[in-house]
Amino acid sequence: MKRFKLLLVALLASSVGVVFGQGAKNIVINEVMTDNTTSVVDEFGQHKAWVELENVSYTTYNVRGMYLTTDRRALNKSLSAPERIKLMTAIPSGDERTNVGGRQHLVLFANSSPYQGKLHLSLPVNADSVVWIGLYNGNGVELIDSVTVPVLAPNESYARDGQRWSLKKPENVTPGIENFIKADESKVDKFKREDPYGFAMAIMAMGIVFFCLALLWLFFSLFGMLMRHIDTAKKVVNTQPIKPITKTVEKTIEIGRKTGNLMQDGFEKKGVDMEIYMAVIGMALRQYEDDVHDVESGVITIKSKDTGWDDEYSQMTHFHDPVLPTDHSAPRIPTAPQLH
Repeated sequence: MKRFKLLLVALLASSVGVVFGQGAKNIVINEVMTDNTTSVVDEFGQHKAWVELENVSYTTYNVRGMYLTTDRRALNKSLSAPERIKLMTAIPSGDERTNVGGRQHLVLFANSSPYQGKLHLSLPVNADSVVWIGLYNGNGVELIDSVTVPVLAPNESYARDGQRWSLKKPENVTPGIENFIKADESKVDKFKREDPYGFAMAIMAMGIVFFCLALLWLFFSLFGMLMRHIDTAKKVVNTQPIKPITKTVEKTIEIGRKTGNLMQDGFEKKGVDMEIYMAVIGMALRQYEDDVHDVESGVITIKSKDTGWDDEYSQMTHFHDPVLPTDHSAPRIPTAPQLH
């Protein structure tokens, strides 16, 4: 049981170390000034060389306990961690500003003393020669970032532009904030610099995909509604009351066109008797009446009319003489019809 607890503690310690190691890799050297005469001043109003760190991630990381060095002997891999740490300057703890937020910057003063402030380092920086600066993890073994700074004019800086480094004139120096962007920087370079891990690109791509899907859904929804309305309109047009009217109009247009063609031919052929055209017009009108009758709705309306054919009185007395008053006691002898 005791061994199991020790193994669990070791695993937790190693996982924490991995997490912190990954966070440390998001800290980079962003801008350096080796000869400061009019730029940033410290708490005492003094101008000192400075090194700017940047957290390129979107999470917060505390840089206390990390190391900066300008001694190239630290690159010797045969050195032990304690021997290498002796060649470095640690970033002290105790200042809230060392807790660097995502996409934020931290300016550390070189050629100074930690007694002057938590952001003051005894890191030696020589303005008259090329300076190599290395940033190491808190274990003193892992090199996180490094840069070789050329000799700079007073108040010039050496700054990172995406994956490149370049000289910045005094008016373009930006300690503590985003580096100055050149006017000739391409949009691709700017996008790479602002989104080194591709998060914005992924969000933009997903947004475009969902937008296209929404457009497709809207298009097919409207198309379906249109087709349903067209089917409804066809059903209404094909109903019995409207169909005869439609055919009548079509026949009328066709007859009018034929009549107009005949009359036009007659006017072009002068000397033809006008009666022929009158006959043609009459035949066209007759055909129109017949066609209208043919395309009627088929509803037959029967109106009642009294013809008298079933009148019982008229049928029964048609062949009889008028009845004369007689004696009801005597029998009635029918008389024969008279012939005229």
